[in-house]
Amino acid sequence: QVQLQESGPGLVKPSQMLSLTCTVSGGSITRSFYAWSWIRQFPGKGMEWMGGITYDGATHYSPSLEGRTSISRDTSKNQFSLQLSSVTPADTAVYYCAREGNKVSVRRFYCSGNVCPNIDYWGQGIQVTVSS
Repeated sequence: QVQLQESGPGLVKPSQMLSLTCTVSGGSITRSFYAWSWIRQFPGKGMEWMGGITYDGATHYSPSLEGRTSISRDTSKNQFSLQLSSVTPADTAVYYCAREGNKVSVRRFYCSGNVCPNIDYWGQGIQVTVSS
């Protein structure tokens, strides 16, 4: 059973950088051919896929967030991390880390509404509020 756990600050000031870490247990983040994503949910709205990293370290970002988002990993700790720069109150959301499955027939790195069809494991989510 794969388990994911987000960690990081629950409150960030505007213009600062948001940094979150996801610790994975029960499976290696380098296992072929899985990938790992960061997804957020705004209050009362659907899921927004932010970015992801594949088992071999390739990163992918949402075009709407590219330039503000960076995803990295520490394979020795079986962790991957999100950095979001220049945050504003509009970035207030619940942030999730998740595993992308390895089914080639299912679209990866994608969410629509409340559905992210390729996600097979989720973290519990962490509320992040951007406020001074």
